[in-house]
Amino acid sequence: MTEQTTDSRITGTKRQAALGFIFVTAILDVTSLGVMIPVLPNLVKSFGGGDTAAAADWVVLFATTWGVMQFFCSPILGLMSDRFGRRPVILTSIFGLGVDFLFMAFAPSLWWLFVGRIFNGMTAASFSTASAYVADVTTPENRAKGFGLMGAAFGVGFTFGPMLGGFLWQFDHRLPFLACAGLALCNWLYGFFVLPESLPPERRQTRFDWKKANPLGSLRLLRDHPGLLGLAGVGFLFQLAHNVLPSVFVLYMGYRYGWGPNTVGATLMGSGVASILVQALVVGRVVKAVGERGTLLIGLFSGFAGFMIYALAPTGLIYLCGLPIFALSGLIQPGLMGLMSRRVAPNEQGQLQGANSAMMGISSILGPALYLVPFAFAVRHDATLHMPGLPILIAAALMLASTSLAWAVARPLPTPEPQAA
Repeated sequence: MTEQTTDSRITGTKRQAALGFIFVTAILDVTSLGVMIPVLPNLVKSFGGGDTAAAADWVVLFATTWGVMQFFCSPILGLMSDRFGRRPVILTSIFGLGVDFLFMAFAPSLWWLFVGRIFNGMTAASFSTASAYVADVTTPENRAKGFGLMGAAFGVGFTFGPMLGGFLWQFDHRLPFLACAGLALCNWLYGFFVLPESLPPERRQTRFDWKKANPLGSLRLLRDHPGLLGLAGVGFLFQLAHNVLPSVFVLYMGYRYGWGPNTVGATLMGSGVASILVQALVVGRVVKAVGERGTLLIGLFSGFAGFMIYALAPTGLIYLCGLPIFALSGLIQPGLMGLMSRRVAPNEQGQLQGANSAMMGISSILGPALYLVPFAFAVRHDATLHMPGLPILIAAALMLASTSLAWAVARPLPTPEPQAA
């Protein structure tokens, strides 16, 4: 039996409405995370008496804990979406995000923030499950464009999120988190009443297998399909490099260029606008012209070049010159996920996204220490080692390694998509 690429119950207007909801879900999800970027490190600093190096140490603990929880829980959620459908997993994840922001809004100490990050890490699967949803309702030929839609949502969220966070921070340090909790609640209510299921019962896993739900079992999926493990390695190196953005960029821009939350928010807004333009105007044309492999390679090398500019820019103006170059890294995910999703059956799309999220969890475990420890060292020894961009140089090296690996392994499938078991 050949693979069915779309759910027959979600056609025409219904499919557009479903994709519209997924787009809105991704926007609200990323907006709420974007709100947190310029304010969370500053909130941590306020608890620690304004010490930048101490704040970096705490951010390492928060991010590492979140990554550990995601590593263990995302494979479970991914397989649950293959077994029970995408809708309940997406709604659970959105609810978890809202609870996390309420914890941060009312946290009397850093340890309360820590509890919130644990809860969010356990349920953080809305974006990855939404990607599986996109794979359900698009044809293989159009999946890169569908994943580009997710990338556009990412750009929209990071355009308005940091700006909103910087604006609300001026009135009350907890107000941004309350706004995020409200966004998550609205998103959950919208999904509860609007979102249809994309994976019908006949295309789901017949049972929930705990051997596949643990991290090792989920990662085994990558080994069992031709070329998938190499592509996962590309994604892991990219995610590990990309982890430098939430880890140090707010602290880095504040320390090196003296930018406050408003300026940081405006800069991230500019980065988001550039990303939206890439997703809306560039992804489809590049995929059509050079294919998914070429799209991936262009995105990876652009990310490397952008990181080099960010790391070495002596002034804020030169830093801003790197924004349009780094924006082309928005080609990475559509190209990579287009290649990966072709290699698994419909009832494995959730497990694939769970495996990808587990890999992201590993990068989230390793990334904060990889970047914040060198940053803290550079800040503490600035008089003898004036290199605050050191962690970004590390990220650039990882992006170059990912580019080299992609050149070797990112080949299109010579045969049709695998059949469902």
